[in-house]
Amino acid sequence: MKRMLLILSIVLLAACGKTIPDAKNWPVDDFTFTDQHGKRFGLRNLKGKVWVADFIFTSCETVCPPMTANMAKLKKMAAKKGLKVEFVSFSVDPEVDTPEKLEAYAKKFTTDLSNWHLLTGYSQEEIEQLAQKSFKTIVKKPENDDQVIHGTSFYLVGPDGKIVQTYNGVQDVPYETILEHIKILQSS
Repeated sequence: MKRMLLILSIVLLAACGKTIPDAKNWPVDDFTFTDQHGKRFGLRNLKGKVWVADFIFTSCETVCPPMTANMAKLKKMAAKKGLKVEFVSFSVDPEVDTPEKLEAYAKKFTTDLSNWHLLTGYSQEEIEQLAQKSFKTIVKKPENDDQVIHGTSFYLVGPDGKIVQTYNGVQDVPYETILEHIKILQSS
């Protein structure tokens, strides 16, 4: 019996001590924007929560549809595992992407937007600065072009508002790794 308790204690301590390798610890600057329902939504709404973010736009002809499909899949997998996580997609084309357009776009990928916030309501300069400063990625809308240059990563953000890790959001998405990292953040 004592040996069994010792083994159980070691297993539990090992599980509690899990960390996310190469944690970034990049703080996300404060923001308050407009979601797909036309409501104000910002960093204060995410305080104390684990969330996954990306950058997309509704008229994207290349990477955004697969990224959004992958985010929807991750959202569904997290729900199946009972993980409480929020999802945030920042539009990189805020002059075009109205709340209505973002909602219609998201509904092509999922009917449940209860914990997925697609954001707009800021200037092009604001989103470019937020992406560069907080997420260490590029967002740039070239003149005379309707396609926006942007990164294709998913960003895992901890309850403290710091980016913990980045993952490929377009192909070979490491779903199980992301879910494991979410569990680690929720247990710490």
